[in-house]
Amino acid sequence: MTAVLSPEAGPALQAGPAGRRRGRGPGGGRVILAAAVAGAVLAGGLATLLSSGATGGPATIEIRAFHSRFEPDRVKVKPGETVRFVITNADPIDHEFIIGPPETHGIHERGEPHFHTGAVPGEVTVPAGATVETTWTFGASGSPDVAYGCHLAGHWDYGMHGRALIR
Repeated sequence: MTAVLSPEAGPALQAGPAGRRRGRGPGGGRVILAAAVAGAVLAGGLATLLSSGATGGPATIEIRAFHSRFEPDRVKVKPGETVRFVITNADPIDHEFIIGPPETHGIHERGEPHFHTGAVPGEVTVPAGATVETTWTFGASGSPDVAYGCHLAGHWDYGMHGRALIR
């Protein structure tokens, strides 16, 4: 922010001991105060913008694995949206988080593979007590809902799966 002083400011600004100008008289302190307030408002606005996730990055959905279930087991996403999933495993055993179309789940239900490094979007291993992340981009409007789940032995059948509803 740049302050513009008019010639009418006159004696409000006078030279200080080292040739610097200092605020003097009525209104001199108000310019400094206004600049400080404006700076604080701008800094606060930027902090709010960054903390709200409005930086242009993907939306975040937090999923918790607990008692071999996913919480929540239903999430809503927008058509075409890229979502960052943050999965926390609160169980004492490892799980996996696989999201994708039925073909993807068919492959994983057959046990191929059992460990996921995150190199494939939407496929991660979630060690006991750990938190991992992955991203997934959903289909356009009219696309079918997408399932997510764990395909370790018996976990899917036990109920460790959920659905992303594209709305």
